[in-house]
Amino acid sequence: MTPDAATPRPLTQDDISREIAEQREAYAERLADGAPAEDHPRRDYAPYRSSVLRHPTRPLVSVDDPEAAELSGPVFGHTDVTALDHDLTRQHQGEPLGERIRVTGRVLDRAGRPVRGQLVEVWQANASGRYAHQRDDHPAPLDPNFTGVGRCLTNDRGEYEFVTIKPGAYPWRNHTNAWRPAHIHFSLFGTAFTQRLVTQMYFPGDPLFPYDPILQSVTDDSARQRLVATYDHDLSTPEWSLGYRWDIVLDGPAATWIEEGR
Repeated sequence: MTPDAATPRPLTQDDISREIAEQREAYAERLADGAPAEDHPRRDYAPYRSSVLRHPTRPLVSVDDPEAAELSGPVFGHTDVTALDHDLTRQHQGEPLGERIRVTGRVLDRAGRPVRGQLVEVWQANASGRYAHQRDDHPAPLDPNFTGVGRCLTNDRGEYEFVTIKPGAYPWRNHTNAWRPAHIHFSLFGTAFTQRLVTQMYFPGDPLFPYDPILQSVTDDSARQRLVATYDHDLSTPEWSLGYRWDIVLDGPAATWIEEGR
């Protein structure tokens, strides 16, 4: 029996790698023609399939009463942010499985000034690469002692800190044999909940970097490197955890990539 001609064949990693190379070539041509560097990816980046399907295609709708949007928006939760919310390894009675890590850095504006009192939230997969979410059906084990979410407020120096478990890679069905590199999602709120920015932090030396269309959608090399944390041995705690440093710059030429319209 021959396949239905109307049914497209599954995309392979070679297909995605070819599309990424084409996007890189097109970007180089735009730079050669005098276009400015693109710190943020295009919202309809073809190798990242879902971005093509769900990116905004119509003009934004302005809110007539922004104060009403604030009143009906989310709040911190049942309680204010506590001193232990940043430690994802102490949210349950037992010890979570995996490599314990400490992630810290500063939230800065374009002039390098600290952003104080910033609400920073994180969510991530566990050490096996699975989220504690009912829609995650990846056949990897759940960890009853790890939920994978945390939050904190930046201090007067703009610093944040999380203690967590290094997440594992996981499949995501963008194409055949598609795997996401280990990463932690970050969400930052400004002075209002409508001022939310979302990004991802990656770990140095991950072999999946060249194969990941989400990371590769950040076409500019320097902007892409700013998404990768730095291992800092001075942040490592003897016999306890490894340390990573990752600063977040909110705007300007050194800004951290933000997931716009995702």
